Amino acid sequence: MRAVFPVVMRVKACAWLLSLLIAVTTSAGLAHLFALPNKIGLPRESYLTVQQIYRGWALLGVAFFGALGATTWLAVLARGRPAFYPTLVAALSLAASLTVFFAFTYPVNRQTANWTLLPQHWEQLRRQWEYSHAASAVLDLTALVSFALCLLVDRR
Repeated sequence: MRAVFPVVMRVKACAWLLSLLIAVTTSAGLAHLFALPNKIGLPRESYLTVQQIYRGWALLGVAFFGALGATTWLAVLARGRPAFYPTLVAALSLAASLTVFFAFTYPVNRQTANWTLLPQHWEQLRRQWEYSHAASAVLDLTALVSFALCLLVDRR
């Protein structure tokens, strides 16, 4: 019994940490999603000012990549167990969110120098940036719910 206890505790600690990482990632996405209706119609200068609140948010990438890596690793370990499919859905949702970021959000960040300047077509860029964050928020929330299901179906 003594030899098993540390393993069980490590698994629980990993599950807790992964839950926290996914929750942090999801909360950032939901912050963008809930701000969207209030920001999407702002005039040029107001939007540029509001966008400055996201300085330093790149550090959330640590939580995101930690969640993606750990979820992917757990999906591999869960093959053949009840937790496999919800864990796989969580990992794929996080991977899809990352794909949305690099396909739609990041190019806008580059064109606007992280919203320190606004090109002529800034309104189209704003829509792309805001809606790509909304899509990522839905994918991150899917990952959180799927991982929660994984914890419920496989209590070993």
